[in-house]
Amino acid sequence: MSYLHDLAVFLAAVTLTYFAALNLIYLAFTAIAWRSLVEHLRARGHAPDDEVFTSPVTPPVSVLVPAYNEGPTIVESVHSLLSLRYPQHEVIVVNDGSSDDTLERLKTEFDLVPVRKALRFLLPTAPIRGAYVSRRHRNLWIVDKENGGKSDALNAAVNASRYPYVCAIDADAILEEDALLRVARPIIDEPEVVVAAGGIVRIANGCRIDHGRVLDVRLPRSRLATLQVLEYFRAFLIGRVGWSRMNALLSISGAFGMFRRSLVETVGGYSRDTVGEDIELVVKLHRHMRERDERYRIEFVPDPVCWTEAPETLAQLSRQRRRWHRGLGETLWRHKPLAGNPRYGWLGTAAVPYFLFFEFVGPVIELLGLPAILVWWIFGELSVLFLVGFFVVAVLLGILLSLAALTLEEHSFRRHREGREIARLIGFSLVENIGYRQLLAFWRFVAFFDLARGRNDWGEMNRKGFATIKEAPLPPT
Repeated sequence: MSYLHDLAVFLAAVTLTYFAALNLIYLAFTAIAWRSLVEHLRARGHAPDDEVFTSPVTPPVSVLVPAYNEGPTIVESVHSLLSLRYPQHEVIVVNDGSSDDTLERLKTEFDLVPVRKALRFLLPTAPIRGAYVSRRHRNLWIVDKENGGKSDALNAAVNASRYPYVCAIDADAILEEDALLRVARPIIDEPEVVVAAGGIVRIANGCRIDHGRVLDVRLPRSRLATLQVLEYFRAFLIGRVGWSRMNALLSISGAFGMFRRSLVETVGGYSRDTVGEDIELVVKLHRHMRERDERYRIEFVPDPVCWTEAPETLAQLSRQRRRWHRGLGETLWRHKPLAGNPRYGWLGTAAVPYFLFFEFVGPVIELLGLPAILVWWIFGELSVLFLVGFFVVAVLLGILLSLAALTLEEHSFRRHREGREIARLIGFSLVENIGYRQLLAFWRFVAFFDLARGRNDWGEMNRKGFATIKEAPLPPT
């Protein structure tokens, strides 16, 4: 019994320390985020988007859109990208060997004609089958190639691009009209320093959308999608703002990120042997610049919005989160020399250890620690006082962080204006940490077995398409 008691106390202490440290880090990041967002919004007021649009130093941008079986959403997405308010940009869609009608829809909607487009071959890709340009939009190009995966398609788009900056966008995403201007602002302010910038990703489920524009922001009817709304608030407005402030941002979302093209080519483009190509590219950029002792920044910008469709079924959400966790694990393993290495600044001494312990190993602690604490409390191995303290640290602080992220969102951007929607989000903040969080931890735990089996597929992600989303009825009160 002494052995069991010692084991119970040890595992309980590890689990309590894990939750306390995790939530305290996020509390610190919340304070950083409040200050950063206030400064950001004040600076934006002094330099409005009109000045960025008319500035002679605003660089031309190639928007890269990898597309595989994106028939339901591709037309609305391309309309959104063509209508962006930006001085000079081109849209390059890469049809990555789709087996559905993605290419046919593009041909019909945009009056495509075949062309002999000059392509660079700095980054290796699967064979190119052809290229097209739109007769209606001379800045729209389509590259048709054999299937090689998302990274391969992005590399083909980089090869086809002609501008000094590239902005990678998911084919199932919609950008707001000024999103490209806003994400480019740090680059315009410090073009010699800022090598990459990413914007915020928001969930489009439940919103009213027409011709690539979000007309009315609404919460999803799906409870599962609504929980993800809160999760994205916390991840982007608190987590990424905090890491960006330390110049240790480990990830720019693959759904919306702008990069200096020459640097992407220098580091070898997107890696084709990982499902976490977005995080892996950012870490490669960090590593490249640090190892050459060059001054640089990789920025997160909180107000350029990319709208995307979130999974509404447990099966799809499970596949997505397992894939994300595999990608994180692959990147951490590939760049393990960074962990704890002061040569890489806050990236090596703080960000990589954090993502290794709290994000990658964290699901193991949560799944083993929580049940063990309850069992050992039932058998009298742990005191009621410890159980109450653990509940405060693990659950109540988690709820506080969700409410803080919601407050930060509403104070800064006011996307959800109706009281009933705010009340609904508050309600979900209270239950998010009991059930949903543990389910995510389970899926991320399963990802360890996926890694052990060498699984490298993306899994099928069936989408409704924005035409369905825009007609969704309003959520119940």
